[in-house]
Amino acid sequence: MASILWGEDVAAVYDVTSVAMYAPDVLGPAVDRLAEFVGAGPALEFAIGTGRVALPLTQRGVEVHGIELSPHMVDQLREKPGGERVPVTIGDMTSSTASGRFTLVYLVWNSITNVTTQQDQTAIFRNAAAHLVPGGRFVVEVIVPQLRRVPAGETARVFINEPDHVGVETFDDLVGQIAWSHHWMSVEGRLVHHAAPYRFVWPSELDLMAEIAGFELEHRWADWNRGTFTSESDNQVVVYQLR
Repeated sequence: MASILWGEDVAAVYDVTSVAMYAPDVLGPAVDRLAEFVGAGPALEFAIGTGRVALPLTQRGVEVHGIELSPHMVDQLREKPGGERVPVTIGDMTSSTASGRFTLVYLVWNSITNVTTQQDQTAIFRNAAAHLVPGGRFVVEVIVPQLRRVPAGETARVFINEPDHVGVETFDDLVGQIAWSHHWMSVEGRLVHHAAPYRFVWPSELDLMAEIAGFELEHRWADWNRGTFTSESDNQVVVYQLR
């Protein structure tokens, strides 16, 4: 299966281990930009997860639907205030269908890389296009591959080193663009280890996938605050508009 499924063990600690992504200076600008693009709505989130972005959007009055592969992640969403009112389709974002048409489809925080073949990543763009009204937008947030940070002759790098979290990235298949993300985390007094593959994707490759699916590039920023994207940027927020 090309799409990585988060099991019950990951879902149970997901919000605790992702607490930094809930910080107002991280989450706030993302919600602001998405609220601007959705217009009268509604919006569809691919890989809605536990509702980190969807729930704040609903609090802005936006009607948000979701597609999510992991029922365990949706269980966490349902336990949050307002979570029971967000319609979620359980299924793969490469092919699953949500009811209705949307002015905005969005896919954030590197979730596109959890689909580990180029063919299926392209299918995500096609599925987004199939859900959008003419002129609708598809917004993707994803890291820029950091191969230049790996020392010559090495295949791994430490990307986070904190008292309660150590993360190591290994580049295992440069032809297939497959890396593994390994995490050791202290969660409520116990050590949690999680590792999963992901497929890194280059900016120009994203644009080609978008073109194949009938989109054109509207914006590429380094962050949700519309920072200028350069060759030194390690993250990208990309806005595509359906032709």
